[in-house]
Amino acid sequence: MALSGNSKAKDNSFPDVIELNVGGQVYYTRHVTLISNPGSLLGKIFSPKNNASNDLARDPKGRYFIDRDGFLFRYVLDYLRDKQVVLPDHFPEKGRLRKEAEYFQLPDLVKLLTPDDLKPSPDEYIHSDYEDGSQGSDQRMCPPPSLVPADRKSGFITVGYRGSCTMGRESQTDAKFRRVPRIMICGRIALAKEVFGETLNESRDPDRTPDRYTSRFYLKFKHLERSFDMLSECGFLMVACNSSVTASVVNQHTDDKIWSSYTEYVFYRKFPL
Repeated sequence: MALSGNSKAKDNSFPDVIELNVGGQVYYTRHVTLISNPGSLLGKIFSPKNNASNDLARDPKGRYFIDRDGFLFRYVLDYLRDKQVVLPDHFPEKGRLRKEAEYFQLPDLVKLLTPDDLKPSPDEYIHSDYEDGSQGSDQRMCPPPSLVPADRKSGFITVGYRGSCTMGRESQTDAKFRRVPRIMICGRIALAKEVFGETLNESRDPDRTPDRYTSRFYLKFKHLERSFDMLSECGFLMVACNSSVTASVVNQHTDDKIWSSYTEYVFYRKFPL
């Protein structure tokens, strides 16, 4: 009886190497890989404490069957093995993969797959546009022309930003717009500091002399119109504007697309005004 009982327990346990059928795609992996994240759905299903291997769905060849996207499961498995995921360049299925990560209850993978422009930025907690207490431009004023060195009075400043929205094929009313994540400032550093002062974030291009140029500064606030007001107060006029738009498919079954745009506004100031 004791031998029979041990044999039955062994039959109900999971083997070291497990064969999976995920949406028609066959995978071989170790049992320890599937339970490497105990809080995940796979960790719970294949937990030794569960001891219910015979109750799981199987395909005609006896493989454990999971009714999910078989192509995307490879990235879920990569994450369970390495705790990171490497996607191909221009990977169009990131949104769907994030849904798979949510289904398999892998919150850290969900965070890795969340676009940067949907993640809270540290600047939003520190600067947050002064809690919207400042309407329009700052209370600061540009220095009078007499105090600005002659070789720094004239010049260009370019303001750039990226935006995006998700749109279905049915109608534009279904569009889901995302906020402008960051307003970039390009130009001579002395001019940028003169106009934007303390609202300029220099962390990506620090310790550069005023006569140098940068394309890596960005603003600590998120309102594009506010930057225009500040430029106008310092005598800058818009002289050019251009924009580009690209689209990538989010869901091949519904034709949902993410439309991304990049827009630049070029401002110029010439002395005497």
